[in-house]
Amino acid sequence: MTESIFYILVTIKTGTGPQNIGRFQLGDNPSVAAELFNRLKGEPALNDGVFLTMELMETKNNLPVNLKIKTCSLEEMGYNCKLIAIETFKIANLGAV
Repeated sequence: MTESIFYILVTIKTGTGPQNIGRFQLGDNPSVAAELFNRLKGEPALNDGVFLTMELMETKNNLPVNLKIKTCSLEEMGYNCKLIAIETFKIANLGAV
C-alpha cells in the first residue's frame, strides 16, 4: 500500500490559466493536514473575482487528489503562509500541530 502525502498547493489565476506558485509539504497525517487547512483564512468556494487559491492536496498512488479549496485575498494569503510556516515547523520539530 502506498503512503499518502498531504500538501497545500498555492495557485494564482493568470490570463493564460492557473499557475502554481507554491507548495507546502504537510506530511502523511490526514487529520493534522485537515486541521491546519481548516484554520486557514479564505472562502471555501471558487470566486471569479479572487485570483489566489490554496488547495489541500493528497498524493495517492503517485496521483494528486484535490481534497479542499479556499480562495483568499492577498492579506489572507499572507496570514495563511505565516500560519503554515509556523505549524510545519512544529510538525517537523515537535511531531504535532
